[in-house]
Amino acid sequence: MNNTSKIAVIGGTGKAGRYIVKELLSRGYRLKLLLRFPEDFQLKDPGIELLKGDARDAEAIRSLLDGCQAIISAVGQPRGEESIFSQATKNIVAAMAEQGVRRYIVLTGLNVDTPFDKKNEKVVMATEWMRANYPKTTMDKQAEYEFLTKSDIDWTLVRLPMIQLTDERRGVKASLEDCPGDGISAADLAYFVADQLTDDAFVGKAPFIASF
Repeated sequence: MNNTSKIAVIGGTGKAGRYIVKELLSRGYRLKLLLRFPEDFQLKDPGIELLKGDARDAEAIRSLLDGCQAIISAVGQPRGEESIFSQATKNIVAAMAEQGVRRYIVLTGLNVDTPFDKKNEKVVMATEWMRANYPKTTMDKQAEYEFLTKSDIDWTLVRLPMIQLTDERRGVKASLEDCPGDGISAADLAYFVADQLTDDAFVGKAPFIASF
């Protein structure tokens, strides 16, 4: 994949998504963003195409992927609504199969478990807290991971600690077993996600990442 590719983005107005959009634009990618409220999108750039829709709508996802070579999801949970994550990913994977798109990069939290984990005590406690206080979304994010493991696309599920809203880049540490830090700079996160479009080291894997 090269920087003439068009990348589909979901969640481009969120606290992580905004940084990802800017990083992708800086690398020369053209973007197609699915937004529930495109009228609220402030960034004006000729490389951005806006599409109104919801990730839970299969037809909206098909339209989003049309003409794109990869998809990145930084989708957040709409307040007061049913958990969105597994349904969005099911729609995405189905549309990818229909349209021959291979690469999918999706953000999630520390609470997702994989068979390779050796989580430290702090991360285990955070996972248990999420299960106790947000059981439905926690279960749904785990279901999203399980669904991806059974798919045949080139997926990467990026597991995140607290996102720090800063343009400062400090460098990224990654691990498949345990979160290597307490926070991730939004700029570091965006850089890491953009790198995954041309790096297959984490294809089919769920890395934890954190800033140095």
